[in-house]
Amino acid sequence: QVEVVESGGGLVQTGESLRLSCTTSGLTRDRYSMGWYRQAPGKEREGVSCISRQSGHIYYADSVKGRFTISRDNANDTVFLQMNSLKPQDTAMYYCAAAASNGLECDLTESNMDYWGKGTLVTFSS
Repeated sequence: QVEVVESGGGLVQTGESLRLSCTTSGLTRDRYSMGWYRQAPGKEREGVSCISRQSGHIYYADSVKGRFTISRDNANDTVFLQMNSLKPQDTAMYYCAAAASNGLECDLTESNMDYWGKGTLVTFSS
């Protein structure tokens, strides 16, 4: 049974940092590219960042480029999203997803993702 579990969300203020984690189980190690998505209240889900199987290819959405960093620890089946210089518009439920991959690149096409987590919430304090 495959599980994808996100953690690390919380309440933040403008300019602060947060690190999200995504731990998987039941997946063949190194065979999946991983992606982070987010869905803000009242908006559609959007792709934030993805990382290929061996971390050779990384992609960031323009809205987070330069502020967020994705990484993965295949030995521990975990993917991280380091979020710095957070802004109120980063408020969202953040989801992690895995896609079976034979290639060297990742992409954030949702229909290509095979497994999804239930999300972790990032909110801003007023």
